[in-house]
Amino acid sequence: MSIEPLLVLELAILGLGTGFLAGLLGIGGGMLMVPFITFILGARGVSPDLAVKMAIATSMATIIFTSVSSVRAHHKRGAVRWDVVKRLAPGIVLGAAVASMGVFAVLKGSWLALFFALFVSFSATQMLIDKKPKASRTLPGTAGQLGAGGAIGFLSGLVGAGGGFVSVPFMTWCNVPIHNAVATSAALGFPIALANALGYIVSGQNVANLPAGSLGYIYLPALLVIACASVLMAPLGVKAAHALPVKALKRVFASVLYLLAAYMLYKGLMA
Repeated sequence: MSIEPLLVLELAILGLGTGFLAGLLGIGGGMLMVPFITFILGARGVSPDLAVKMAIATSMATIIFTSVSSVRAHHKRGAVRWDVVKRLAPGIVLGAAVASMGVFAVLKGSWLALFFALFVSFSATQMLIDKKPKASRTLPGTAGQLGAGGAIGFLSGLVGAGGGFVSVPFMTWCNVPIHNAVATSAALGFPIALANALGYIVSGQNVANLPAGSLGYIYLPALLVIACASVLMAPLGVKAAHALPVKALKRVFASVLYLLAAYMLYKGLMA
């Protein structure tokens, strides 16, 4: 597959958009990348089933770079809860490994697309309802956070997102302020992305009909262009996140997720 200028332009625009959202919402940009990369690969002859899987894997790999840029900006503002990161990260790595090296390779791309759509819709609804948690509710202990991390890593591995779609609602449900939840989610994006990306490379080694420039399920040209563009925009997203009021931030989060869920539901049903 040749890398024509139009493809580079499409990927660069996608990278700018996802980098901004990574900083703004702490979602790593994966929720936006998966539908668009699926479309871009499908338009260039990659089968629908394989396009979904490659989009998920490539999206996850770009989050390695986006999360670093985003979390640096959040950390400068003192918004990252590093104590939460330390407790969730071990479970995240274990859950991600199980998903990316095991379940991901077995499931069909159409089922992954449907799962993406349904779970993202649920997350968006929870955020939009904005149901106030009990004032007494706090984050669980070390064992509870280890388990929560495992679930976040596993679900992220199946849908190619940085985990913010699970970790942000989880933390706000436990009375972590939304700005701290977004910042902490950005920090969690790195271990999620690294563990899953390695799993996608291993599980995709013997897959047939991968386009040129692929490393396992990861499409390297898209990774390179999107990562470069997204790193530039993530700090601007962080600046916007800290300027927006809490309710507005939650509405933006939910609206973006609904749109992307609708597209992936369509792709899953068509496949």
